[in-house]
Amino acid sequence: MLIDFFYTLRSAKLPVSVKEYLTLLEALQAGVVGPNSGSLDEDGEIDEGAYKIDDFYYLSRTILVKDEKHYDKFDRAFASYFKGVEMVADFTKEIPLEWLRKNLELELSPEDKAKIEKMGWDELMETLKKRFEEQKERHEGGSKWIGTGGTSPFGANGFNPQGIRIGQEKSRNKSAVKVWDQRAYKDYDDTQELGTRNIKVALRRLRKFARLGNVEELDLPDTIHSTAANAGWLDIKMIPERHNNVKVLLLMDVGGTMDEHIGRVEEMFSAVKTEFKHLEFYYFHNCVYDFMWKNNRRRFSEKFATWDIIRKYNKDYKLIFVGDATMSPYEILQPGGSVEYNNEEAGAEWMQRLTNAFPKFAWINPEPQGVWQYRQSISVMQQLVNQRMYPLTIKGLEEAMKLLSK
Repeated sequence: MLIDFFYTLRSAKLPVSVKEYLTLLEALQAGVVGPNSGSLDEDGEIDEGAYKIDDFYYLSRTILVKDEKHYDKFDRAFASYFKGVEMVADFTKEIPLEWLRKNLELELSPEDKAKIEKMGWDELMETLKKRFEEQKERHEGGSKWIGTGGTSPFGANGFNPQGIRIGQEKSRNKSAVKVWDQRAYKDYDDTQELGTRNIKVALRRLRKFARLGNVEELDLPDTIHSTAANAGWLDIKMIPERHNNVKVLLLMDVGGTMDEHIGRVEEMFSAVKTEFKHLEFYYFHNCVYDFMWKNNRRRFSEKFATWDIIRKYNKDYKLIFVGDATMSPYEILQPGGSVEYNNEEAGAEWMQRLTNAFPKFAWINPEPQGVWQYRQSISVMQQLVNQRMYPLTIKGLEEAMKLLSK
């Protein structure tokens, strides 16, 4: 019986009915797929290919899923049931603050650091689960337990080339693959004027003027012509004000490593708000996932689903990402890789959906271009945006706007 499979789909919020489930059972009993489907090899015996899980996948999806928008949910639920995909570490548990108090800071030589072995994502999560179950007290300076000042992959104020940072005030080595912390961000200031003039000049490459709306501007050439044609009697002609009609959807990374670039990003944000009348903007942290926000103080209470944003704006909008793309590659490629919560889908999937929905897109990176080659996450993101990543310089902005205006 596949009753557990049915409940797995239900728990994934798929609109599956009992009638559809019974229809699936009838199809299996009738031998639509499986050993009774009539697939025989050259010797007249049952072909092993008749047992393929792919056949059951397509049959069950055809019967149980009536709308293509649910295919992604079905794929995740199917994988969870048949392949045992699950989050092995429970990030809802509380860790005693005593375990994370900083008393000393470890100093290691480059040779000592090179000797410390990295753990992969799955091994990290499995090991963290075991530590939750086994650890009973505070540890400091060690290599195994959740603690401080050591080489353990779990804790704060120590060193590990690829660990989970827990309870640390700020980043020190930029090597954590996941950060377990509550963060507070500040909105970018859109009133910065100093240094924005050159940025505005660069942004003006992206222009499509149109005269729309109320008549607010004197049409001097037409007024002169009409007055002359009217025997010198003044005949004033008005026209709608000319606006830049380009529509821009701006998605900005905030917090973490972006704190180093606040000044330059605020200058750009101010220039963008001045230059583009049709501007929509949202914030994200490190990588785009299933939701974004407009106000950083209310980023959890006033969330905007990424799917809704994709559906709300049409392909006329030029999509511009602003971020340093500096993070653990797991944050882009791995479900659950977000530093703030356990995201169901990898950030790479959301990036692909956004770039497919908005064909005219570019990524502006405030990080110096000379260090891009040394950041694995930047290389991954460059591939996801088809190499359309430009530095936050006047030349970089001009090249990006030239691309978007084509």
